[in-house]
Amino acid sequence: MTSVTFREMTGGAGCSIISATPGPDLAAHGFVENEYAAAGTATHHAQDAGTVVDSAVYTTRVLVRRPLADNDFNGTVVVEWLNVSSGSDAAPEYTYVAEELIRGGYAWAGVSAQYTGIEGGEGSVDGLSTDGSSGLSAKDPDRYAGLHHPGDAYCYDIFASIGRALRSVSDTDHPLSGLSVRRLLAVGESQSAMALTTYARRFVGSHGVFDGILIHSRAAAGMPFGEVGRGIDIDTVFDAEPVTIPESVDVPVLTVQTETDVLTNFMYVRSRQPDSSRIRTWEIAGTSHADLHQIGPYENLLGCPTPVNRGQQRFVLRAALRHLTSWASGGAPPPSAAPLEVDDATDPRRFLLDELGNVRGGVRSPSVEAPTQVLSGIVGGEVPRICVLFGSTTPADPDVLGRRYADAEDYLARYRAATTDMIAAGFALDDDRDEILADARPDLVPEPVDSTGSPVTGGEH
Repeated sequence: MTSVTFREMTGGAGCSIISATPGPDLAAHGFVENEYAAAGTATHHAQDAGTVVDSAVYTTRVLVRRPLADNDFNGTVVVEWLNVSSGSDAAPEYTYVAEELIRGGYAWAGVSAQYTGIEGGEGSVDGLSTDGSSGLSAKDPDRYAGLHHPGDAYCYDIFASIGRALRSVSDTDHPLSGLSVRRLLAVGESQSAMALTTYARRFVGSHGVFDGILIHSRAAAGMPFGEVGRGIDIDTVFDAEPVTIPESVDVPVLTVQTETDVLTNFMYVRSRQPDSSRIRTWEIAGTSHADLHQIGPYENLLGCPTPVNRGQQRFVLRAALRHLTSWASGGAPPPSAAPLEVDDATDPRRFLLDELGNVRGGVRSPSVEAPTQVLSGIVGGEVPRICVLFGSTTPADPDVLGRRYADAEDYLARYRAATTDMIAAGFALDDDRDEILADARPDLVPEPVDSTGSPVTGGEH
């Protein structure tokens, strides 16, 4: 890895990054956002990750959101491998954990590590693709002129080089000027998680840049090494052999998976491995690869046959980030979690479900411990790929709900208890208690009736 120089980018149409939901008000919390061109020279390795094939110059993009004052900074920089599945850069992990980043005083940096994010290309998911065929420089030359990516053969080294440069705060032109950086965490979701799987397996130790890795929604295999002058064909990952993270990995690795990731064509079930001193895996019940929190007001534009998943993975991911920060700083590992329950005797494999239709096992949120809906990461039938990724939310059988809850108050008491249990187990944060409680749906609990079918008042029930 060579040194990296930063140049702040301004003007044009402003920062170009895909996001369906607005994040927290940065200025109101003493944060600032700036975008930089990052230039350096990256190496391309052979598949054994030990032999350098060649090197190439690059100028890519880094988006930084950070506390303005060092007193408000907790010392941790969260470096997200930006996702290019739409054909343009997106920051899905930021969307999920932004609340924790802000209240915890983290700095966040989104890195355009891959060719498609800079040079453009077709998205890998039908229904999600944006007009990404043109690169950033062509879309907005006033802001992005001069950006250049030599191909995904260099993406791992580009990501690490920028991470190392972010760690070495040198002068007033540095993106983290004035902050005392103590640790770096690498994070990424979906295609980026597959990249970080390969990074954890092949590069993290030799690079010595990151103190921990959060892998969110990976497939059974990791992303390949890539080629010169082009982006990686992510479809090849789904046909590749499953891989695990070596127990000897140099830094803590926390993997968080949804139902979609465990089965469907992601088939992470084939790569399950036991927890160890450096490895933890959480599989979240009632969740899908993407969900309502990610798509926000644009849900209807997806054209899916059912409402998208309304599970509570955002709370689990926020807890995961806080655990990883402590773990990477020498603290205790995160708690272990049971895997989602899978029937291995069926072909294809299927989840084992409770009487309501929600999966058994895994990290349990109130939405599945005190449920009023069926939340799934598995969508049946012939639907667009985008609908497979966003899962489903379907009505629960009212008779089952009627047997489960005496009334809405009984439901709310159970939901509150499940919230407390989730927080006590370490899979959610007490800071998120009110937001979790706001997800409750007492309106979906059937009104109790007597033997004649007449409504029962509170005093009569």
